Amino acid sequence: MIVAQISDLHVMREDRLAYGALDTRAFLLRAIDRLNTLAPRPDVVAITGDLVDEGSAGEYARLRTCLDGLRLPYRLVPGNHDARAPLRAAFPEQPWDREEPEFCLFAEEHGEVLLVGLDSLDPGRTAGLLCARRLAWLDRVLAARAGRPSLVMVHHPPFATGIAHLDGLPMEGAAEMLAIAARHGGVQRVVAGHVHRAMGAQPLGVACTTCPSTAHHFALDLEPGMRARWIPEPPGFQLHLLQSRAATVTHTGFIEDFGARPTKP
Repeated sequence: MIVAQISDLHVMREDRLAYGALDTRAFLLRAIDRLNTLAPRPDVVAITGDLVDEGSAGEYARLRTCLDGLRLPYRLVPGNHDARAPLRAAFPEQPWDREEPEFCLFAEEHGEVLLVGLDSLDPGRTAGLLCARRLAWLDRVLAARAGRPSLVMVHHPPFATGIAHLDGLPMEGAAEMLAIAARHGGVQRVVAGHVHRAMGAQPLGVACTTCPSTAHHFALDLEPGMRARWIPEPPGFQLHLLQSRAATVTHTGFIEDFGARPTKP
């Protein structure tokens, strides 16, 4: 199974540009064009939060119009810039768990693979939160399918990145989530966004990756105390190759097609 991932779309109102310079909707449309041309075709696209910038119904309407052009099935989880009610209203066909209507959660089987959407939104705060109810839900979902190869989608990464301004707002409940994933087995990877960079870590033995943004990135500042800076690095996406019970492989690609050239024999 191939799961494509994009993240941190930050679709805005028609009259707004990110940082006064970036048309995030135009960047998303380029990403959609790229995903539509991938061969082999991914089975599903995971979109890991900060879908829009202010959580308004109008922004979700613009996002919906963009995603209508994506010729692949997709699954959504919210980020800290999102709002649950307008998100659910704009995308009622998403497989939200009806037993937990307060959150945007889902667990969906794709052949042998279980795709889990985990909601880390804590309204009004940048940092993520996995409360007792959401952790209990995850525990039930994984326990019911113990050992099944699984991919967990969540916006906030459950590990420290080494970038000070990102690590100053850790996700509450991250350690508990990782312990649940490790206990039940089968979780091949936790895929996240939020940090606008591609990263990988293995906290508590659980493989975790983050996806670059479809638009803009945070600068790679590893010196302590550095303040947040954005940088117009090439927008990207990821492909997660789930190979039954073998190790999952994650590839990071770029939205722009640089044109592959044949190598010399």
